[in-house]
This record gives sequence, structure tokens and C-alpha cells, in this order.
Amino acid sequence: MLIADGVFILGSLLMAAAPSPSVLIAGRMIVGLGIGIASIAAPLYIAETSPSHIRGALVSVNTLMVTTGQFVSYLVNYGFTQVPGTWRWMLGVAGVPALLQVLIFTCLPESPRWLIRKGNVDDAIPIFQRIYPPEDLKTELEQIMDAAETESGPDGIAKDISIGDILGSKEMRLALIAGVGLQIFQQLVGINTVMYYSPSIMELAGFASHRIALLLSLVVAGVNALGTVAGILLIDRSGRRKLALSSLIGVTGALLLLSVGFFMTTTDSPNVMSPDNTFRSEILCPAMQTKQSVSRSLSCLDCLHAACGFCAAPENKMEPGSCLIYNATVAGICTSASRSWNTQACPSQYGWLALVGLVFYIVAFSPGMGPVPWAVNSEIYPAQYRGVCGGIAATANWISNLLVAQSFLSLTRLLGTSGTFFLFTCMSALAMIFVFVAIPETKGLSFQEVEALWEERAKKTNGWFPWTTDSLQYSRASEKSVPMQIFSDLDSIQSGT
Repeated sequence: MLIADGVFILGSLLMAAAPSPSVLIAGRMIVGLGIGIASIAAPLYIAETSPSHIRGALVSVNTLMVTTGQFVSYLVNYGFTQVPGTWRWMLGVAGVPALLQVLIFTCLPESPRWLIRKGNVDDAIPIFQRIYPPEDLKTELEQIMDAAETESGPDGIAKDISIGDILGSKEMRLALIAGVGLQIFQQLVGINTVMYYSPSIMELAGFASHRIALLLSLVVAGVNALGTVAGILLIDRSGRRKLALSSLIGVTGALLLLSVGFFMTTTDSPNVMSPDNTFRSEILCPAMQTKQSVSRSLSCLDCLHAACGFCAAPENKMEPGSCLIYNATVAGICTSASRSWNTQACPSQYGWLALVGLVFYIVAFSPGMGPVPWAVNSEIYPAQYRGVCGGIAATANWISNLLVAQSFLSLTRLLGTSGTFFLFTCMSALAMIFVFVAIPETKGLSFQEVEALWEERAKKTNGWFPWTTDSLQYSRASEKSVPMQIFSDLDSIQSGT
């Protein structure tokens, strides 16, 4: 984490001081590297320093900090819009949280499980004493020591893990498919598209003012942070699997509402005034002038498709407006006449429907599919595989993030905004099926119990994918069938202490 913070601070300073676009891009790549390292290390560190019964909630705090950071970043960016050198301040101030985290991490201990895997048992025991109550400490230590002994080589140090070792183990294949699949579907349902492009989405919904669109995006980011708080409270009570499924049901409904809302905005477009005597003829859209002879009335959508801008009527935006040349000068002429300047989408009576769908989407996503993939990936792998498999899953998440974010605007041009969100709706429905058949419940289980769970599932499945709903909940009644006696009788241990 300290390395990630250092990389992030370096990238932020480089972006803020960038003398050219190439240096700015280089700084952004360095920041991305820091984010990538932290996205793997943070949930892993939290999981390995947390008691089993609240591990999910504590890992979810990491997601809360991410969503809170997004909200604060919107506030900071909005505030800096009135400051000279806006973008440099926006980018440079990003190094402040990383610097604060460096100071905090110097006071935190190393992961005790990592210390045991490296043979530093004496250093790990005092840390475990701070994590577990005395009545649970001996049991936890025995389980961890037994697992570490199994994983270690002749020298007592944990063996290096390769991709071949992971793919060669049936239970690890099942765990990796579950973890990677969750991370991919988290992105395929469109969350970061919504967060990255929420101002643009608001404009596509008919809110022409960029300032209003940015303020509405603050609402979206704030709801996201509050929803994550709900996830922290629920994840160790309702369970990861149930929370993910209920979240995806809401996400699917919200995406369908967004699709319908955007479809309604495209069918509810004001007409273009004909003839238009409001503005000088030289700033009227030439392409629209040649179409005035068609029998049907031309709408705002026709104007935007002609690469022009629509200047809405001053009193009622749904009344016929003017189609003008698309440039900054003409935009200023329009807005100075107390009219809205529309270039992304047209005014509509149904823009509120898309806004409701967007907020509902965040309300459904943030408590479940926000924290659950990270919590599950921090606990479903044995210790010796946890770093490698967690890294693979996080990489899959960021690659999916990149693909979805980069393709969003192209998809809106190809399928329309309504069609794009309907595509996300289909992805969300597929995600529900995946969670139902591939994700077991791990609520309240120790790492060793989760490992035994995958061993049970591996015995009941054939091939690479777990097409079964059996053994979705680990049963402690089957502990005696586990090869290693890692689950000791608590009463006997307590009487022996």
C-alpha cells in the first residue's frame, strides 16, 4: 500500500505540472498503476487483518471510501471550476489523500497471515492477539498454522504459486471462475459508465445545462456512498450471495427503466420552427434549411443528427425552437437570449424518468454489487493463492472497466442511449444467473472453512464450470470429512487454556 501511495503521489504531481499532453498522459498512466496496486492490496490487507464475523463489512469499508472519494471529487471539481488553472488544481489535489494514507499506514501492522507464511510467527502472534478475543485466538492460530504448514516448502517458507498451479487444481479453478466472473459482471452492468459519464447521461436525458448536469451527478455520487453504507450493514447479516442477487434484481429493473426513459425522451422532441425569423439567417443550420421542403415537420432530433445545435424556446422548451450552427459563438448567442443550448439531447418531458432510473440504479447497485465482488475475492482463495488470484480478478475488473467505459459513447451512437442501457439490462440478467449457479455463501466462514467449501463443491461438479446449486452453503456438520483436522472442538480448547 505504501508503494501504491508513493506511485499515486508521483503521478498526481506530474499531471498537475504537466507542460504538454504527453506528460499529462504519462502522469495519468502512473496514477493508474498506483490505483491498480491499491485495488488489489487494500481489500486483501483488510481481509487478512479482520475477524471472520465482520470481515465482509470491513472489506466493504474500502468500497465506501472509494464511493465517498468519488463524491468528494465531484465536489472538488465543481469548486475548482471557478479557480484559474482549474484542471491543474483538480489533478494535483488528488495526491493529498495518498499522502494522508502514507502517514496512517506507518502506524499499522503488517498482515499477520503474510508474516506466518514467511515464517515470522513471533511477529504475527501479537497482531493476532489484537484481532481475536482470547477464546477464539487458539483455534484461529491452530487453523492458520496447519494451513501454513501445508502450503510451505521444506524450508518453512511459502511456495511460489504459478498460473499452472491454479488451473491444475479443480477447486481453485472453481474459485477463480467465481471471483473473476463477479468482477467482470460488476463492470458489465455499467456502474463505472454511470459514474464516469453521469453528467453526459444527464445531458442525454434532456438537462441541457452542464452545470445542472454536474450538480445532478453529485446526487448520484452521494447516493452511491450512502448505499455502500447500507451494504456494510447488510453484508455480514444477509450474506454475500443473497445480497448480490437482490442487488442485481434491482439493477436489472433500474436499467430497464433507464432504457424506457431514454426511449421516451427520443419520442418527445420539440419541433424546429419553420420559418425561423428569430435569429439571423447566416447562423441557421444549413443542413436543416435544405430539408424544410419535406412534408413532415423537422424535430430537434433531426437538428442534432445534422450536427447542429438546438436553441430551445425561452418560455416552454417543448415549443418549436431554432436549429443553429454548432459552435461556441452561436451557443453564446442562444444562451444570452435566456434559452437552453442543446447539443447532446433534446428537451423532453420525460427527462425525470431517466434521472429516477439512474438514482434507483445506484440505490440497487451500491449495497450489493458494489462491495460484494471485492469482499468475495478477498476471502474465497487459500492464503498461498490469495495474492495471485486476487490480482487476476482485479485485473479482469479493470480491463472490463476500460472496455465498457471506452465503448459507451460509441454504443450510444450505434444503438442509441436507450439501446445501450437495454444491453446493460441483458448483462445484468446474465449476472443474476451467474451468481445463482457459481457463487457460494461465505458469510461468517473462516478462510479454512471456505477452502473446505470449494473442496466439497469440486467433488460434485464436472469440468470447468460449477453448473450446480448444490453445496451453496458450507455445512459445519461435514467438518469431520475434511482431511486435515483444522476444526477443533472449542470447548476442549477453552478447557485446555
